[in-house]
Amino acid sequence: MFTLDKQQTIWAVIAVYAVFMLIIGLVNNKSSKSMTEFTVGKRNAGAWISALSYGTAYFSAVMFVGYAGKTGWGFGWWAVMPGIGNAIFGSLLAWIVLANRTRETTRRLKIKSMPQFFDTRFNSTAMKLFCTAVIFIFLLPYSASVYKGLTSICSVLLQVDETVTMLVIAAASVVIIVLGGYLGALKADFVQGIIMVIGVILMIIFVVKSDAVGGLTTGLSRLAEETDKLDLKWQNHVSLWSTVLMTSFGTWGLPQMIHKYYGIKGKDEVKRGTVICTIFGIIIGVGGYFIGSLSHLFFTELPEGGFDYIIPNLLNNANMPNILLGLILMLLIAASVSTLSSITLTACSTLTMDLVKGHIKKDISAKSQASLTKVLCIVFIVFSYLIANSDTPILDMMSYSWGIISGSFLAPYLLSLYWKGLNKAGGWAGMIGGFAVAMPPVIAKLFANDWQAPFKLGAMMDQGPLSAVLAMVASFVLCIVVSLITGGTTKKSKEKYSFFYEGSLIDESAENTEAAETAEVA
Repeated sequence: MFTLDKQQTIWAVIAVYAVFMLIIGLVNNKSSKSMTEFTVGKRNAGAWISALSYGTAYFSAVMFVGYAGKTGWGFGWWAVMPGIGNAIFGSLLAWIVLANRTRETTRRLKIKSMPQFFDTRFNSTAMKLFCTAVIFIFLLPYSASVYKGLTSICSVLLQVDETVTMLVIAAASVVIIVLGGYLGALKADFVQGIIMVIGVILMIIFVVKSDAVGGLTTGLSRLAEETDKLDLKWQNHVSLWSTVLMTSFGTWGLPQMIHKYYGIKGKDEVKRGTVICTIFGIIIGVGGYFIGSLSHLFFTELPEGGFDYIIPNLLNNANMPNILLGLILMLLIAASVSTLSSITLTACSTLTMDLVKGHIKKDISAKSQASLTKVLCIVFIVFSYLIANSDTPILDMMSYSWGIISGSFLAPYLLSLYWKGLNKAGGWAGMIGGFAVAMPPVIAKLFANDWQAPFKLGAMMDQGPLSAVLAMVASFVLCIVVSLITGGTTKKSKEKYSFFYEGSLIDESAENTEAAETAEVA
């Protein structure tokens, strides 16, 4: 009887996944001709597809491999706290506070990107261009961190060259985005979300049953003992809670996450989506970090390759069935492709709509915009691959990206949704201030590796999560204080921005023209 060995089984599972993703991309190819269809679909996404799209963009190999491994090794059982924070603050609270308000505003004003959001709110072309540049440039390291997350696990489980791994994930992302656009990515995310839930549940069961853990009760008891041995100091807790806050609230200011709200069909779908996304966050987030917390039960010293190789070696040593290892690897590929697709689509569509269409070639057709965006997606993925070949750890690359983008945009975005008193001066102060506060770790990484953070916190280049949190707080303070000082709360100032809250684009020509144009071409 013909049987498959370990690697053949894993490759077979991956092949099935790849074929399925190709089918989704091809089926949705005709639904991504215009820029509106390519970026926000028909704005009629249901609860399940929206929630799982958000969740799969949130949790990737960056979390499973980079964050879960490093936090588990560094903090023991405390490592589950980021997962709990991600479920409560990054999923539940984010949807309650942001989803419906964003959906209503972007639908009413025909907004398709974050730069357009700020341009409409503050009537500032310069702010739109600044936002476009920051998003495109600083989503690159986040995209690269996704590559690194998969290369480490594939090199252990499949023993394949890193270049091959990166090319596989890049190809999968190109197929989904270029062929299917927004709708293709949404449907792929739905499928990938189901894969992730099944994979994580099975992964937890088999890891807990493994000889290294010895069952749930024994494992938890031993985990508590190993955590006590770590003898965590206050500096460790600063690092831990910075990670919790950055990974939970940082998503509130990331354009690829906010973009998921644009296409939701209605308020009822938002309510259902909130519940679905929260449950997904609990299973995936808490489950992923819990696996990482068990790392000291498998290893007495850090595996070769560093933190990024903890989870791959843990899974390899858990004596799982080959088919399950294939499913877990497929879950990591699915999570990573979904995140990479969201990042790439957001960065490139923003560049096309808000720079090319907005300033360089204003008469570019809708079909040409969509085609240009697809080309830029390929370019973006190539640049991500090049950055991924650096020696920067996964956690560092992600924290640099999240810190700068969320530090710059979270406060102006959230306050814009609810506070008419935020004026242009306050918005600019929040953006520039948050950007500046988040930059030191990046500067230290590039130019000053020996730069030490104050209060004996360690190397400045390792303070990405802490700088991200400080940047978000500083941005809020600056937005509010500067707006109050410059008269943002006056009646005249509030009237100046009243269209954003009360007006609507009665003439829907912007999107109707694209639809008509697409129909003519077809």
